Amino acid sequence: MREIGRAKLGDVEIEWERAGSGDRPFVLVHGFTGSRDDWADVLPALAELGPTVTLDQRGHGGSTNSGTPGAYSLEQLVRDLARFLDATGIERCDLLGHSMGGMVCLRLVLEHPERVASLVLMDTAPGPIAHQAPRIEIGGKIAREQGMAALFAAMRAQASTDPNRPLAARRAEEAMGPARYWERIRAKIEAMDPEAFATLGPLLVDHEGVEDRLGEIRCPTTVLVGAEDTAFLAPSRALEAGIAGARRVEIPGAAHSPQIENTGPWLAAIRDHLARARGAA
Repeated sequence: MREIGRAKLGDVEIEWERAGSGDRPFVLVHGFTGSRDDWADVLPALAELGPTVTLDQRGHGGSTNSGTPGAYSLEQLVRDLARFLDATGIERCDLLGHSMGGMVCLRLVLEHPERVASLVLMDTAPGPIAHQAPRIEIGGKIAREQGMAALFAAMRAQASTDPNRPLAARRAEEAMGPARYWERIRAKIEAMDPEAFATLGPLLVDHEGVEDRLGEIRCPTTVLVGAEDTAFLAPSRALEAGIAGARRVEIPGAAHSPQIENTGPWLAAIRDHLARARGAA
């Protein structure tokens, strides 16, 4: 059974979805410009493993668009996640963070280690992702001045001519069909608050990292990264080296969204992680 709800967290409402049953939830946190839709294709399989919860971070998906720059920071997203767990009665969970969501989850486990039974860090980094700075700056200007529909149009046009676009993304588009593939991206981009894009984007490329605190993380941790996600290969190795006992899994034939680009090996890695983490409990 799947349930969709909204959690009131002070100035915002966070939309969430839950599927599966059992005691300890697996909570998945999407990345920058993402939404719960990032997990739609794998949610049924994850629900077979136990209770699975996905959420839209503020300024994304079905959650509140505040429309003000001051509403958006990494620290605020961490507070949101902690309050979301409180509001939904989740005392302790297995937690996955993708890209920006991984940065949020790293900070949550450092601030509230008792809330996180195990951790999956997917295509993310312990510090800034400076390689994205030029695209973030241009995208933020378009978002504020022309709106998110114009930003999506620019992103699609750029992707069609980008020689560096990963083959995994091209294969996913072909497998899903261009119409459905781009419609899903369009829906996420146009649902996003322009101020969330313009404010969070620069923070991702220039913020204080947590590299020197990785040794504080004690829960079972798996670091996942797409083999074609070249910008995140080195950060994934840094996470593996910095977190005691962390296991790093490179997903072949995948780039920044391995759950979409090569679902089978991604699910196998998640099943292995949850079996290890829950077996230890």
